[in-house]
Amino acid sequence: MDRLQKIIARAGICSRRQAENLILNGKVSVDGKIITELGAKADINQKIRVDGKLLHFDTEKIYILLNKPRGYVSTAHDERGRKTILELLCENFREKRVYPVGRLDLNSEGLILLTNDGDLTNSLIHPRFEIEKTYRAKISGILTEEKLDLLRAGIELDDGLTAPAEIYLLDKDLVEITIHEGRNRQIRRMFAAIGCDVKRLKRIKFANLTLDGLKVGNFRVLTAEEVSSLKNLVGD
Repeated sequence: MDRLQKIIARAGICSRRQAENLILNGKVSVDGKIITELGAKADINQKIRVDGKLLHFDTEKIYILLNKPRGYVSTAHDERGRKTILELLCENFREKRVYPVGRLDLNSEGLILLTNDGDLTNSLIHPRFEIEKTYRAKISGILTEEKLDLLRAGIELDDGLTAPAEIYLLDKDLVEITIHEGRNRQIRRMFAAIGCDVKRLKRIKFANLTLDGLKVGNFRVLTAEEVSSLKNLVGD
């Protein structure tokens, strides 16, 4: 038997942290009994429901790399009716119930990974593995090496000091930045802290994955070697 939040994540419907919130909010039941204790354990052969929907454990793991366009939200469903990245996938993959690993905000674009492998998702977004993500950012405002050095060293935001970032100035208004944290709208807030505004943001690399040869709005299935490399990064 495993902890309930781990089983929910393994089913691929959300991360382990999101599963914990679902449990605490009384959205999870096991064999008809509502569970609200994070220490509760269960077996995949039991009837586990999340928001009334019975969990199914797909033995076929799917790993998809998508080049996200602007104007799409990085969720499976959106209460406000906005377009979601799942709409860019073919129906067969949507039926496999893949979910994004982390997020890109509505106006950001670029590389995002989707999978139904809940255990790998949880590991890739966990801070202790420090998975690197690289972005190209178009900036308005005056960029100086002194300002960029503040970001390289770590800068204070309202939710704490950021980890050091790797930053290269490609043009007077274009930078390439690599971070390993995953805070909400982090890069936009980092540049705001030095008096600049991010006008366009594109993720070009996640761990060992790049967008090479993949057009905006298109996706591809990861190779076995790419999946193995991701798992090696987190010791899976």
